[in-house]
Amino acid sequence: MKAVILAGGSGTRLYPVTVAINKHFLPIYNKPMIYYPLSLIMLLGIRDILLIINPEDLVIFQKLFKDGSHLGINIKYKIQERPNGLAEGLILAEDFIGNDNICYMLGDNIFFGHDLVKIMNEARYEIEKSGGAYVFGYYVKDPERFGVVEFDDKGNVISLEEKPKKPKSNYAVVGMYFYDNEAVQIAKNVKPSERGELEITSVNEEYLRRGRLKVKLLGRGFAWFDAGTHDSFLEAGEFVATIEKKTGLMIGCIEEIAYRNGWIDKEKLLELAKPLAKTEYGKYLIELAK
Repeated sequence: MKAVILAGGSGTRLYPVTVAINKHFLPIYNKPMIYYPLSLIMLLGIRDILLIINPEDLVIFQKLFKDGSHLGINIKYKIQERPNGLAEGLILAEDFIGNDNICYMLGDNIFFGHDLVKIMNEARYEIEKSGGAYVFGYYVKDPERFGVVEFDDKGNVISLEEKPKKPKSNYAVVGMYFYDNEAVQIAKNVKPSERGELEITSVNEEYLRRGRLKVKLLGRGFAWFDAGTHDSFLEAGEFVATIEKKTGLMIGCIEEIAYRNGWIDKEKLLELAKPLAKTEYGKYLIELAK
């Protein structure tokens, strides 16, 4: 399985901050936002990763991640000329994906919870074994902001709708999707919505029509932040800060994950920590190496 992170867009909901900088570089507490989805992909053991980005951000992303080899991963970049919708990312990633299945993540979504990686691995296994699409739902008080999933009284999915004016449920589909290889062709056949975008909900609807969509609900033991608004951005930062200060452990620390996965050795970890030695982040890596 390969991973694709959609990290472009205009970030209009975070204006005026994002007039000058891509939101994925903004700090969620002590790390760039993009570290969080990348860290989950690394925790899954996926090493081939494509970042879909704006043309003006290529140099900055390359400065931040290079080709990923210092972390034991392989990072490629693909330019999205303009934000034409989430489903367009699947089309742009076609050559990178090849014949593989796909873990597709939004770069501004932050997840945390007990057994989260176990649940993600279950989704991955399901796709690799049976194909189809596997997505996640989360209860929210403002479902009109998201793609919404509706269930019948037996828990079966009966409809999906993108940013509905009158939501049929309070369950939002979060920005983490597992697809078989057919997702690329499905995305190619998606028609633009009234917003003029290729909606990821349309891809999920096609899997539902084929009877090949599975939706797993993330319950109260999970936290999910769509960090694309000022309020959710602040909430995500406060949440990460609280967890890290209470436990002394970091969320989304990509160097730590690379080290624990055995992708880099102690010497490489210390090399990465050295320029950060005056920061709490660097001190954390040094202590980890000890």
